[in-house]
Amino acid sequence: MRCTVVDKVGFERGQRKWAGLLGEPGFRAQGGGWSRGRQGVVHLFGFWESRAFYDSFMARSHDRLAASQAGTYQDMRVRLFEYRFDVKTGFEPMFGDADLLRVAHCRVHQERAEHFALMQEKVWNPAMAGSPGMLRGVFAEAEPESEFLVLSMWNSAAERAKYRTERVERLALRAQIGADVAAIAGDVIDMEPAWTV
Repeated sequence: MRCTVVDKVGFERGQRKWAGLLGEPGFRAQGGGWSRGRQGVVHLFGFWESRAFYDSFMARSHDRLAASQAGTYQDMRVRLFEYRFDVKTGFEPMFGDADLLRVAHCRVHQERAEHFALMQEKVWNPAMAGSPGMLRGVFAEAEPESEFLVLSMWNSAAERAKYRTERVERLALRAQIGADVAAIAGDVIDMEPAWTV
């Protein structure tokens, strides 16, 4: 989920109401925070055991929880992705030890989708997993649009900066990202611990 907050105090007050997710069948975790690059933009990531549990929540309880934030944001975008694989072994949707999130939302040429996924697994994942500050991550897909999401959790901005500096361009060439990707949008997010459920 991504939105632009127009009433910060009201939004943050309403965000605490999402603690009600804890009683929902199939709910695993939710967390997020503020974009470092875009003023007032919030990213939230929710994890569910299955699409069926998510759909049930949307039909029953969502509107009651969301009502407390009505009018505090605009331009809400919600995308659903299915888990494909871990970015580092043993992914769990835990946010408590993360200081920073990095998200990449990629629209991939349909005929290149499997190559893109393979390069994520064989090129990008080992590079991120070898970075000391990278805690865990997940690679997910939205079908049939050939859209992918890469979410990585980092223990600090300084550690992520070490990974980012010189390696990304070299890895992008090796992975042939230019041939695979039609569009990419990314962001770096400062975790807001009070929003973690």
